[in-house]
Amino acid sequence: MGPTDAVTAQACSADEMAIASKSLANGLQQSVLSVPAMHCAACIGAIEKTLSKLEGVSLARANLSTRTVTVNWTMVEGQPPAMVEALAAIGFASHPPASEIETDEGVHTGLVSRLAVAGFCSMNIMLLSVSVWAGADPATRQAFHLISAILACPAVLYSGSVFYMSAAQALAHGRVNMDVPISLGIILSFMLSLYDALTDAPHAYFEASTSLVFVLLIGRVLDNTMRRKAKSAVAALARLSPRGANLVTEAGTIGYVALSDIKAGMRLLVPVGGRCPVDGTVAEGESETDASLVTGESRWKSVRPGSDVRAGELNITTAFIVRASVDASQSLIFEMSRMLQEAEDGRSRYRRLADRAAGLYAPVVHSVSALALVGWLIATGDLHKALTIAIAVLIITCPCALGLAVPMVQVVLARRLFERGVMATDGSAYERLNEIDTVIFDKTGTLTTGQPALLNGKAIPDEHLILAGSLAQVSDHPISLAIRTAFAKTGLRTGTFTNVVEKPGLGIEGSNDGHTYRLGRCDWAVADGEAKASTVLSRNGQSIASFQFGETIRPGAVELVQFLKRNGKNVAVFSGDSQSAVKAISQQVGITDYTAGLLPGEKVAGVQRLQVQGRRVLMIGDGINDAPALKAAHVSMAPSTASDIGRSAADFIFLADSLWPVTDTIDAASRAHTLIRQNFALAALYNLISLPFALSGLVTPLAAAIAMSTSSIIVVANALRLRAVPTKVLGEWQMTPVPREAVG
Repeated sequence: MGPTDAVTAQACSADEMAIASKSLANGLQQSVLSVPAMHCAACIGAIEKTLSKLEGVSLARANLSTRTVTVNWTMVEGQPPAMVEALAAIGFASHPPASEIETDEGVHTGLVSRLAVAGFCSMNIMLLSVSVWAGADPATRQAFHLISAILACPAVLYSGSVFYMSAAQALAHGRVNMDVPISLGIILSFMLSLYDALTDAPHAYFEASTSLVFVLLIGRVLDNTMRRKAKSAVAALARLSPRGANLVTEAGTIGYVALSDIKAGMRLLVPVGGRCPVDGTVAEGESETDASLVTGESRWKSVRPGSDVRAGELNITTAFIVRASVDASQSLIFEMSRMLQEAEDGRSRYRRLADRAAGLYAPVVHSVSALALVGWLIATGDLHKALTIAIAVLIITCPCALGLAVPMVQVVLARRLFERGVMATDGSAYERLNEIDTVIFDKTGTLTTGQPALLNGKAIPDEHLILAGSLAQVSDHPISLAIRTAFAKTGLRTGTFTNVVEKPGLGIEGSNDGHTYRLGRCDWAVADGEAKASTVLSRNGQSIASFQFGETIRPGAVELVQFLKRNGKNVAVFSGDSQSAVKAISQQVGITDYTAGLLPGEKVAGVQRLQVQGRRVLMIGDGINDAPALKAAHVSMAPSTASDIGRSAADFIFLADSLWPVTDTIDAASRAHTLIRQNFALAALYNLISLPFALSGLVTPLAAAIAMSTSSIIVVANALRLRAVPTKVLGEWQMTPVPREAVG
């Protein structure tokens, strides 16, 4: 255990660990530890295996995206398991997270600075080497070799340190990773070149070690750039939850209670603009709430005494009092947070193609290089020559091409998709997207735009549209926004109203020219009106205009469904909306498999059922209620108009109003997957061709470095072919409104 590890272990005492944990049930505790050094699938396996062996630990699940590990444990002889110490013993410093989600900005900055130093040193050494290769006299050659040695020091000692630390940590704890042969190749080639420079040998190969560091750091920076884009939806959901609530006491006074202390039966005041802290029933007051957290639907719902509300619903119009029906730990928003955490942990266990290939590399290269050293030493008795050949083997088989195979394609693909308005939040998402066989859509906000549209605006006389548009100016209700949007397109001027007031859940009332006008529900606006779904404009209790609204299908939805079916994908809709609404939209876009009325947990269960059947699911959704399903799916996408939680949970975010970028993303991911496999094949072919030359002693370290760089250039050039593929041209899509009458 190093000094830093010791300090960390001492700083996180048993008492502090117990305090930082949260209680689950039956004495079970849960702790989250930040493990900054976790960077690959091998790290995940080592961490989980070590923690699972501890007495009292029932579950250990590492999350590569957030570099954290979640541990469920029970007390052992009155003490928590020695988790921090156990991780330190295998080379991983850990501590409770200092914030909800830690960024690795410092790691990325360090990699970029090391890359800059390595690039500067490598290029200057190469310039000096040109003079030596051109036939410089012995004195000049010696001077240039010594100058090259000085220039190589920053690249080898500073830039290469990222590989040495990783290799040393692995070796110190009985493990081998890709950085071990890399470190050996860099250090040995530098030391041999330094020896040759000091002994005035005709050749020194400082450019081999520095160019090796430079090319490898390019791959490491590209890979880190993709990894650091991953976000945690759990943290975003936690920020959405209120920290406490306004408690209404028996005496009628208002006090404050922490969220964790809310119990069933408490009366809580929900202010305008506040979110309901727990599930409950409205006890006093009437209002309208935005229940998109629960159902994903943008339409507001009216609540009055006796109405059920759920945690996370946003109060829109007037304050009301809710009686908690459950404790805070049993409310919907806590359940969603738990589901998100489980989904994130499950996703982090996915092993990327590059990780799987890297696991085979180190033992093979070590064995071949060692055999070359021993064989040539026995055959010639010349340690210098044997060592030179062994180093050439290490360099020529260096995983530069392997290291660039995936990140380079991902960067080119990311650039291509960015130009098409698509951004990826997780580098492994490209591989997972190519594996899908089933696509699940949310309805509102995904297949549709999520906002109601006025369908019969042209049939309403201008004078009545002016009256309705003028009243709608005072409200932000979705129906009012639809009327205002339709009115604005006409170019008409608004009228003048006095005594304008909005009635929560009913509509808007105002006076004009001695008449009373109402815009809203029929049973409120019309004297003898019946409860209907349609909105009316009335004058003195008599209806003078009726408004019909519908959902607008998102452009490109029909074409996307057709594309998926042509490519053999199963397509379905999971929605929290009513059966009639989901049926109407599904039929419009050509989907026959749909399920309505689903809560967040039911969407997750539906995705998991498909996964148990062996399906690889792509989930496309936008709401907060979709977030657990987005994380549980094999891969996920969300529009930029999605909630913060939805965007955080998704692997891809598309900016366009159309769904056409989804089609292009799936197609581009398939092409990228082909290029990645070609890159691996090229890297393998390069090793098969070059390795015999290196083993035969025909390749110097310099030639090995040139060959290694050439293989990397070939891989990069192959990746750039992705940009040469023509992009699809967006057509002029017509907005297709679906009448609200058709959806109930």
